[in-house]
Amino acid sequence: MPLASPNLQPNLTYMALDENPGTEAARTAAPESIAVLISSTSEAVLRALIENPSLDETHVCLLLERKDLSGALLEEIAKRKRWRTTYRVRRALAGHPHTPRLIAMRILRDLHLIDLVRISLMPASRGELRRLAEERVLAQLPQLPLGQRLMLARRGSARITGGLIAQGPEQVARIALDNTFLTESQLLKTLAKEALAAQIVAIIAKHEKWSKLVNVRAALLRHPHSPIETVLAYVPDLPRRDIEDLLGLSRLPAGVRVHLRDELNRREKQ
Repeated sequence: MPLASPNLQPNLTYMALDENPGTEAARTAAPESIAVLISSTSEAVLRALIENPSLDETHVCLLLERKDLSGALLEEIAKRKRWRTTYRVRRALAGHPHTPRLIAMRILRDLHLIDLVRISLMPASRGELRRLAEERVLAQLPQLPLGQRLMLARRGSARITGGLIAQGPEQVARIALDNTFLTESQLLKTLAKEALAAQIVAIIAKHEKWSKLVNVRAALLRHPHSPIETVLAYVPDLPRRDIEDLLGLSRLPAGVRVHLRDELNRREKQ
């Protein structure tokens, strides 16, 4: 008897799954029994449950709270128009760690601002998905009213917070600088923008936390819009190597360059 073609093996697998005695019960279960079936460890039972006409939006969202669902099962949910058009289900699919990449990215385009922020902060989300969520938020910043900007300043990711600091206004930047998600590396990327408004640079230069960091001080000394009287006060505390690195830059405010040279001369005479 000839061997079955390897191409038939997946079909045989699904046939084996369909033989599970619980699948037919899952397809026809009454609403009060569905909550129990949602916790099943059988892929076949869960696939059959998706076909149950009594399965409603709340049931699907409860199912999507399970982080052990397979990508194939999540794809089955996403393919069904009945659920694909439901915002709560789309949101849960986008945030699930096992949702196939292309499906999650497609859903992400239609999510509300607050849900984009939530996904950008979820450790379980793929890095690519978090970055896409951030990009969609950043693209909306110029059109957002002040109230939403203030909300993002308090709750946004490091990258979103950096974008808010760069765009301002001052009220938003002050709150964003106190955001616990903001990192030194992100703030340094923001300070690397020469177009950063002088008022924003001044706020950073006087911030109780950030203005004490050596790398931030060096970035402020390099910035053309830094308040000179504030940043020159940093020089005596800078390591010699940082001073030499700054002097090696071609674009450095003239007053800062003179002050740095004077500081090196002072140290050599000690």
